[in-house]
Amino acid sequence: MRFSVLTLGCDKNTVDSERYRAELLAHGGKPASLEEAEVIVVNTCGFIDAAKRESIEAIVDAARYRKQGHLRVLAAVGCMVQRYEDDLRESLPEVDLFLGASQMERLVPELVERGVLDQRVIGHPGDRVYDGDLAHVRYLKVSEGCDHGCAFCAIPLMRGRHRSFALGDVVREAQLLELQGAREINLVAQDLAHYGRDIRDGNGLAELLGALLRETDIPWYRLLYIYSAGLTPRLLETIANEPRIVRYLDIPMQHASDNVLARMRRPERRARQREKIHQIRESIPGVAIRTTVIVGFPGETDSDVQELCDFLEEVRLERVGVFTFSRQEGTRAYELADDVPEDIKRERQERVLQLQRVITAERYERLIDQPQRAIIDRPRGVHQRTQARLEIQADDIDGVTWLDDAHGIAPGTLVEVIPHTVDDFDFEGTIARVTQPATGSRRQRVLPLAEGTIGSFGR
Repeated sequence: MRFSVLTLGCDKNTVDSERYRAELLAHGGKPASLEEAEVIVVNTCGFIDAAKRESIEAIVDAARYRKQGHLRVLAAVGCMVQRYEDDLRESLPEVDLFLGASQMERLVPELVERGVLDQRVIGHPGDRVYDGDLAHVRYLKVSEGCDHGCAFCAIPLMRGRHRSFALGDVVREAQLLELQGAREINLVAQDLAHYGRDIRDGNGLAELLGALLRETDIPWYRLLYIYSAGLTPRLLETIANEPRIVRYLDIPMQHASDNVLARMRRPERRARQREKIHQIRESIPGVAIRTTVIVGFPGETDSDVQELCDFLEEVRLERVGVFTFSRQEGTRAYELADDVPEDIKRERQERVLQLQRVITAERYERLIDQPQRAIIDRPRGVHQRTQARLEIQADDIDGVTWLDDAHGIAPGTLVEVIPHTVDDFDFEGTIARVTQPATGSRRQRVLPLAEGTIGSFGR
């Protein structure tokens, strides 16, 4: 059976799609192009309206291969299906199989029942199978779901309550990723700081990081999406003292007006956010902090936006993503009057973005001609530049660094770079030295599956 998996949405969906590929391969499937695929799996996103439209368009486009290709089964899976399955069944009759984010383990049995997949387990290439061109950069989920009650967010409706994965299973998965060539692992969750709170076995994020560092030789671990309230002194000390944890934190703040934060049901207010940023910078010299904010939330005024701008001027973060509010069914904010017109939302978005561009430029200018750690991503031919990323540049969101003197250096190689210029979010520089080749030794021991774990989705 030839299959293709399309992924929409966040890095957590990327992880899920890699597990789908592993399961399909284990039961005799073979990766193929959309034109050749007999089974197409569209892993959907239902976070905001634009993501829903993109997912629906991908499903409709995939359905065309029933006539243009070899398609026998079209499966729509993931977050959007979790929330809107009944509506999707009615509006998308071309889809053969709908599976929500909580039904991942049903894909293979359903395909076996339909006669397009072998019931026997023919092989098991690993818990996850990568399908991209940056095999040295991987993502690792440490938990699922969310217990935060933010008024605007539908993630708990799609992913459920927060559930930490067993420490041993997370470490084992990191080891498997290392054997597959991973050199940078991005730890992801709705809130990394909540790791372990539900298990109550004494293992939190600091303990997990310690185990990952002991049991793997991965040179870079990056923490993505962690609420500032969970950045305890012990965790900050762990990050500061361990060079294999990159000095980069993605901390969602969403706003800086106390009035808006209260209506958003966010856990912290402006003074506390300011205090935490100061504490982070004091504890981890040179750390890069990224955040996301939402403008246009119901009841937001020009004064609220000015408070946000004043706060960003004060704390001077390296990067800020700015989104406009989008009402989501089932959330608390859906019941509020969406009283900020769309054109005003966009004006406020651009106002904040313009301010942050200036701040980012100032923060980045400080790095010019100063040695920086970096990783090689995409080498080019003799007459082209090599693409790398500094420690402060997360994959796919923070720009890249272009090098003219890195010909022949393998992807995943760690280097020291001297940035010479910066244009918006991208640097240009030269290599000072290679610090760790990509061909460095990797451990061959992999922890066994925890008792009771069944296949890739046993968590």
